[in-house]
Parts: sequence; C-alpha cells; structure tokens
Amino acid sequence: MTRTDASSPQTEPDPRRWLALALLCGAFFMVILDAAIVTVALPSIEDDLSFSAQGLQWVVSAYALTFAGLLLLGGRAADLLGRRRVFMVGIVLFTLASLLCGLAWSDQALIGARAFQGIGAAIMTPTALSIITNTFEEGAERNKALGIWGALGGVGATTAWLIGGPIVDGLGWAWIFFINIPVGLAALALSPFLLQESRATLARRSYDPAGALTITGALVLLVYAIVEAPDKGWASAQTIGLLAGSAALLAAFVLVEWRHSAPLVPLRFFRSRTTVGANAVMLVFGTLPYGLGYVLTLYAQQVLGYSAIKFGLTSLVFPVMAAIGSVLGQSIVLRAGFRPVATAGMALMGGGALLLTQVSVDGSYFGDIFFGLLIFGPGVGLAFVTASIAALAGVPERDSGVASGLSNTAFQVGAALGVAIVTTVAVTRTDDYLAANTGANRLVALTEGFQSAFLAVAILAGIGVALAILLLGRPRSLPQEQLELEPAPAPAGDR
Repeated sequence: MTRTDASSPQTEPDPRRWLALALLCGAFFMVILDAAIVTVALPSIEDDLSFSAQGLQWVVSAYALTFAGLLLLGGRAADLLGRRRVFMVGIVLFTLASLLCGLAWSDQALIGARAFQGIGAAIMTPTALSIITNTFEEGAERNKALGIWGALGGVGATTAWLIGGPIVDGLGWAWIFFINIPVGLAALALSPFLLQESRATLARRSYDPAGALTITGALVLLVYAIVEAPDKGWASAQTIGLLAGSAALLAAFVLVEWRHSAPLVPLRFFRSRTTVGANAVMLVFGTLPYGLGYVLTLYAQQVLGYSAIKFGLTSLVFPVMAAIGSVLGQSIVLRAGFRPVATAGMALMGGGALLLTQVSVDGSYFGDIFFGLLIFGPGVGLAFVTASIAALAGVPERDSGVASGLSNTAFQVGAALGVAIVTTVAVTRTDDYLAANTGANRLVALTEGFQSAFLAVAILAGIGVALAILLLGRPRSLPQEQLELEPAPAPAGDR
C-alpha cells in the first residue's frame, strides 16, 4: 500500500491545544462517567427490567468488555486512518448507543446496547489520548495535560454517583444515557475546529482483527466463568471449560501478536519495566473503584434503604477526595517518581475498603460509609494519574495510539474483573449464610455478602501495592522502541 501522510512535527505549539484538551477531556469524562453512573441506577434497572442478582453485573461488564477488547484496535485504527477522523466516528457510535440504552425494553436489549456503547468508547478513548500525546510535547507540559486527563478520569468515576442519584430519582434511569446525546453532538460539532488531523507514518496499513477477536473472546469467557461459578461450582465442567477456553484464546492472542507484521500490541512494549508496571497497576486499579462502587450502592439502597438521590448526595466526599488526590498526584509524581505515589494510592484504597468491611445491617452513613470513602477517595486520584503518566512515558509518536489503548484496556479489564469478583464473592457468601442459618434475615445475609466483597476489594488493593513496589520505577534499560527512533528526553517523573 502507499505510504500514509503524517502530520509534520510542529515547530510552534498549537495555540488551540488547551481548548482541544478541554474537548478531549470532556469526551473522556463522558465515557468514564457512563461506565460508573450506571452503578447508582442498578437497583432501579433490576426492578424495571427483571434482572437476576448475577445477571445485573452484565450491565457494567458488557460495556467494560467490549471497551477493553477493542481498545487496542481503536488505537491502531486512529494511528493509521487519522486520529481526528476516528475520534469523530467514535463519538457518533457512542452517542447512538446511548440512545439505544435509554430506549432498552428488556434486560437483553440493555446488555446488547451497553456492549455497542463500549465499542464507541473503545474507538473514542484511545484516540483522544493519542491526540493529546501528539499535541503536547513530552515533558512538563504533556505531564500537565495527562494529569488533567487523569484527574477528570478519577473525578468522572466518582462524581457519577453524585450526578446519577438525582437523575435516577428525578427523571428515571434511562436519562443517565440520554444526557450523553447533547454532549456527544456538541463534541462532534467542535472537533473539526479544535483538533488537528494526524496519523502515524507507516508504509502499509494493518489492523490485526484476529488479535482483537481473540483477546475480546478471552475476556468474555473469563468474566462469564467467574460470574457463573457460584451457581455451577468452581470445579464444575462448565467453569473449568470456560477458564480453559479463556486461557486458550489468550495464548492464541499472544501467538497472533508474535507472528503479525503489525500487531495490536507489539511485544517490544513489554521490554520496558515502566510500561509493564504501569499497565499491571492500571489493571488492578480498575478492579477497585468499580468493584467497591458496585457493592456500596447495593448495600446503601438494598440494606440501608437509601434512595438513589440520597446515596448520590451523601457520596460527595468521594469525588472531592479523588480530585484532591489527582491534583496532588500530578505534582508529586514529577518529584517523587511513579513507585511511591502509586503505592500510596493503592494503600489508601485498601485502607478505605477495610473500613467498609465493618458495614452493618442497621448501619448509618457516618458510622459505616463516610470514613471508608474519605480514605479510599484520594487513593483513586493518586493511582490513576500516576499509572496514566507512566503508561505513556517515553512512547514514540508512532505508537502513542497503541500505548494509550493498552493502558485503557488494562483499566477496563480491571473494571469488568472487579465487578465479576465482588459479585461472585457477595453472592457466594450470602448463599452460604442462608444455607447455614435457616430462617435468617435476608438483609443480614446480604450484609454478610457485602462485607466479604469489601474484603475482596482490600485484598486486590494489597496486590496493587505489591505490583507498584516491584514493577514501577526507573527502567533498567531504554525500551526497544526508543532505540529504533531518535531518543526522546526522559520525563521527570520516571525515577
């Protein structure tokens, strides 16, 4: 094929770059908000569309899995076809899918629309992050831009509860999807004026659909195995078969990437300790806010009897503390490096989750929820900003879409796994309690399950602490992809 045209390096910074950043961050905020805002609406959705307790988690996981499985393909398509063009396609798909979600008439229809919505998000998100890395030169200014991006991601995941509560109680759960439509249309209209077109300079185009299909299939089978295990049994033929199938597809993905001339994930990426560490931390991080949020909203609404709006308004401490953590993380990481900031973030989230293991059936907001969120919140900001900056440190322009896609894939895989894990733990513990205590109060049994689920979140945070300590830090050698191009200056935070 003919050589693609690439945007020439800018000698002067784009004067519209901060307006472009605002547009891109707004789109990212919408994507992250939509991934989390649905959590507040889950009890209402469960009642209106007759979901089962285990089936309900697919409202979150269907979105996260297609998002995760196609992110890498979305990033590669952006590099090859033009980042602004692909970003606008993603906006169109996401906005249309949001309309379908709001109009869903059954549980299957909503799950299908959420999966479609994840496809739009998978195209839009890595493309937006790739545009940022190509708009801002590596160094202090790019780190500032990525810090703002990371801050909005952390805040979007937490303010979802605050925004979602009034919407669900006032307008109905469908409006958590309908609000995306005017935002999407505005972003679509502004993109041609604020964003410059750019693409990677490559001699031939290759998209690697086999890689996208195998990794998506592996993730779907893994999550389905975890979710169904409480009913079927961990040693059942179905569970073992699903896990084996997932492992086989994952092995097939690695083989495809190894043999493909232009893989979705070049294996040279994993020669950088910082890249591996950043994505490992991002994977575990993704399990934490989504897992905790899923359990907390069910506890507050099903056990304490909170309305959606009461839960949303009383969760204000969460986004406030996450925003503080994001701002601190952005400034501290440039001086202290990746490892201590990410470790502190994971430790705070683990501590907050441990406090929430003490929730009770006759609990109260300040007695059972407030202090857990107060500690958990800043950890979200610290960990997310650090992992986002580390994942793109030293990545050359031609691979920026792949690198951003890999980071977001890790986050969304973590989200799907986190919800699946806490659902499985909570359902298993609740069922075991009811089986061992005939005639037990249903709310007491639910609380037992939620306590165990919060403990699972704390354990996951402990794994995150270990990964941050072991993997994050200064790379021992320059990544191979930088050896092939003119080396870029090392970012200040890579220490």
